[in-house]
Amino acid sequence: MKEKKGFAKMELSDANLQTLTEYLKKTLDPDPAIRRPAEKFLESVEGNQNYPLLLLTLLEKSQENVIKVCASVTFKNYIKRNWRIVEDEPNKICEADRIAIKANIVPLMLSSPEQIQKQLSDAISIIGREDFPQKWPDLLTEMVNRFQSGDFHVINGVLRTAHSLFKRYRHEFKSNELWTEIKLVLDAFALPLTNLFKATIELCSTHANDASALKVLFSSLILIAKLFYSLNFQDLPEFFEDNMETWMTNFHTLLTLDNKLLQTDDEEEAGLLELLKSQICDNAALYAQKYDEEFQPYLPRFVTAIWNLLVTTGQEVKYDLLVSNAIQFLASVCERPHYKHLFEDQNTLTSICEKVIVPNMEFRAADEEAFEDNSEEYIRRDLEGSDIDTRRRAACDLVRGLCKFFEGPVTGIFSGYVNSMLQEYAKNPSINWKHKDAAIYLVTSLASKAQTQKHGITQANELVNLTEFFVNHIQPDLKSANVNEFPVLKADGIKYIMIFRNQVPKEQLLVSIPLLINHLQAESIVVHTYAAHALERLFTMRGTNNTTLITNTEMAPFVEVLLTNLFKALTFPGSSENEYIMKAIMRSFSLLQEAIIPYIPSVITQLTQKLLAVSKNPSKPHFNHYMFESICLSVRITCKANPDAVGSFEEALFMVFTEILQNDVQEFIPYVFQVMSLLLEMHKNEIPSSYMALFPHLLQPVLWERTGNIPPLVRLLQAYLERGASTIASAAADKIPGLLGVFQKLIASKANDHQGFYLLNSIIEHMPPESVDQYRKQIFILLFQRLQNSKTTKFIKSFLVFVNLYCIKYGALALQEIFDSIQPKMFGMVLEKIIIPEIQKVSGQVEKKICAVGITKILTECPPMMDTEYTKLWTPLLQALIGLFELPEDDTIPDEEHFIDIEDAPGYQTAFSQLAFAGKKEHDPVGQMVNNPKIHLAQSLHKLSTACPGRVPSMLSTSLNTEALQYLQGYLQAASVTLL
Repeated sequence: MKEKKGFAKMELSDANLQTLTEYLKKTLDPDPAIRRPAEKFLESVEGNQNYPLLLLTLLEKSQENVIKVCASVTFKNYIKRNWRIVEDEPNKICEADRIAIKANIVPLMLSSPEQIQKQLSDAISIIGREDFPQKWPDLLTEMVNRFQSGDFHVINGVLRTAHSLFKRYRHEFKSNELWTEIKLVLDAFALPLTNLFKATIELCSTHANDASALKVLFSSLILIAKLFYSLNFQDLPEFFEDNMETWMTNFHTLLTLDNKLLQTDDEEEAGLLELLKSQICDNAALYAQKYDEEFQPYLPRFVTAIWNLLVTTGQEVKYDLLVSNAIQFLASVCERPHYKHLFEDQNTLTSICEKVIVPNMEFRAADEEAFEDNSEEYIRRDLEGSDIDTRRRAACDLVRGLCKFFEGPVTGIFSGYVNSMLQEYAKNPSINWKHKDAAIYLVTSLASKAQTQKHGITQANELVNLTEFFVNHIQPDLKSANVNEFPVLKADGIKYIMIFRNQVPKEQLLVSIPLLINHLQAESIVVHTYAAHALERLFTMRGTNNTTLITNTEMAPFVEVLLTNLFKALTFPGSSENEYIMKAIMRSFSLLQEAIIPYIPSVITQLTQKLLAVSKNPSKPHFNHYMFESICLSVRITCKANPDAVGSFEEALFMVFTEILQNDVQEFIPYVFQVMSLLLEMHKNEIPSSYMALFPHLLQPVLWERTGNIPPLVRLLQAYLERGASTIASAAADKIPGLLGVFQKLIASKANDHQGFYLLNSIIEHMPPESVDQYRKQIFILLFQRLQNSKTTKFIKSFLVFVNLYCIKYGALALQEIFDSIQPKMFGMVLEKIIIPEIQKVSGQVEKKICAVGITKILTECPPMMDTEYTKLWTPLLQALIGLFELPEDDTIPDEEHFIDIEDAPGYQTAFSQLAFAGKKEHDPVGQMVNNPKIHLAQSLHKLSTACPGRVPSMLSTSLNTEALQYLQGYLQAASVTLL
């Protein structure tokens, strides 16, 4: 771990507190001209020592509540960005501050008002995620000791923090480290938690008539129930198994409890009683699913209690979470074989269908409100399946669960319902449309057995005829002339196409496409969003031989109306940054290919205007990503047909790009670099002057500080080198040290060293030799220093490719000379210690080819290999090369390196988002020179043997193993040459 070279220090003075207060106030200003500079100022001082302590002082002592809250949020975000220590990166918080924060944060959190307590509690769990238990051993004892305080504001603070600290146990992969940590937590926490649970329940009966006391006690019980879930998730701990009676009996009592004082008038917000019962349903479902044997004695009374709950709970929104968790409990029980008997009776099934499933499938007033006024949330819940806590989703899961053993009877019961609902609708559509909505929902939940985001439904119930239902009940709604009437049914119909796209025959999908394009004009956000999403999903479907199911020929009649309607949909209120529409634009471009060229001038204008507008305040990452993908596709498709068009794209885009770079719009910079690389790679010979003007700015260290910029910036610099190395050498030679400075920075980092090699390889391959002559030795010295300090597999693989590329470019003799000029006999050491033993680790077609051609040169074009002490390495090197050709790649990695992962860019900065359609073609630097490296080896050996007859065969016969010799004979035959 590297400490930053000395932290600048801010004094803990009143003046600094005052300054901080003023800037925090400005960060709340709605005017970006005031807000952005204040945010930038705070960002610029957050690296100073005492900065976090100043924030903590403010949130404790400030007189203004708004400043306290703002300081707490700023503090939490600061911890989130900087606490984690990333290997090879400077430590962003000095040790003294870390110690002070950990010493003060728990008491401060416990004494703060709830709003601030929540933020600090989150901060503790972020710190705990990194430091607990090793670097913060006393955290648990400090927390558990507070249970004795009897002050429930404090106790709830502890419980809330413990909950945010332990909830990751619900989704971590099993590992010894995790077990050790959970065991440590259980030893310290399980007994005090159980005692607190019992004590709190007793207090509830003591204070049964005191509303304000009950509120606090019930918030504690909710947190205790959540902690129970987290601590029991990975495995059934012995302690909880021994104390199951205490926990389950009390949970059961709480489920059946009703206290008038805890009932709320609010129809929307779930009250404490509902939240507690929902969590208990979750806990019971966890035990029923995972620990069914141990839980068996308690199961029947939980089924009864939860069934009663379901039958007696109203339709109000505040009960949604409770009802859906209760239904999920039944769903998880009914699909376990040994609980099957509880559900077998036809009357039980009918009663479940009638009393639980059908009522919870209804489209309620609250759903209608969300559909109209909060469409983004509605879409997220309905489309992306984050509607886990909706009644409908739970009812669907219960239908699927019941179908596992009782598909026939359940389908029979429901078919009756579906028919009567559709009849009701037909009597008076404008009043009874909700009946049809429920019918479609029922059919969908009955028919879909298995579903994936990528393919829609993958298994369907044989008893439901999906195509017939589609033609009779879905298509008529979508064919009606008015796209704005019955928007909910329109959305249902579109969703039906989307879900069953693999079951409905292709000709029906083709009939649907113009209908979907038409619905892009619907005013309802949900309807035009679903239409865009459905088109996007249909366009990605694969037909036979891996082409798209729907071809661009079939789409030809609709190109203009499709593009017009998609871009028009972005102008609807509420959809100006609609990611589904933008994704559909991207997918349409990708499917239609050159059919979009006539529309490009208007399309690119609209895309750049949109880019300019959103760059002022980027808030929708997915939308932005698809927008840049669409820009890349426009460039690619147009320039493939007409390479000279690249100039008109540059004219359209560069103005916006310059603005983005000048205003330092961090989210967009990596994208801009990728699009620029794509444009620059389109140029055939020279680099345009507009690019050369930007070149010096790309070397500024501040750009390289952000991890997300590194991959696209390296690629952009590679494009500069590929297209304009001679221009750089002649017009910007003073920038070469800066270029090598970037390489030096990257090579020092384990996470980014491969990027440093990409850059170095391009410099070696493309720069005129004389322009880098003076730096060559220094480059090798830097690489050797890194090899000595930390030699990782990834570094060695890159190093081998570089050394061989150097050899191809400058000749084997030059390679030997530069090594031996750094230190006598260095060349032999590199061959013996690195190239021969490690060459098997190189992966990738092009990389292997570079190494093969380079080693062939060392073997056949380097006189010292034939007549100095290096000669003893000649046969082992040839053997290693034949191994590279014939043996499987060695992908073993030493144990201590498993945690180094290139892809996992550390920290909380904008991670690098790779644009699929800005992709770079793989470049083969030896492509023209050598086609088949095995034949090239045979020819080179033949040439060497004509220069010194007799030597090569004798070296082979003495020490090359027989298997390698056989392979070599094969290469010689294939090349039809012999060795003299």
